[in-house]
Amino acid sequence: MNTKTTAIDTYLARTAAIHIKVARLRQLADNHFGHNLDAIHWGHAGDLGRVDQALDDLLAIFDDQAK
Repeated sequence: MNTKTTAIDTYLARTAAIHIKVARLRQLADNHFGHNLDAIHWGHAGDLGRVDQALDDLLAIFDDQAK
């Protein structure tokens, strides 16, 4: 019995985990990340700026690989 994990097994498991996290991020974004819009301050805007930059960085990595 071979119980050794292969690269494709790990890749597919991580892809599934990413899909779950992206779906959760979408849910949070649809709910304004749990923030009351009347109480938004620059800290909230800054947090989303960092998230936006991190997503751009990830897209740059994978968009370049797709080319």
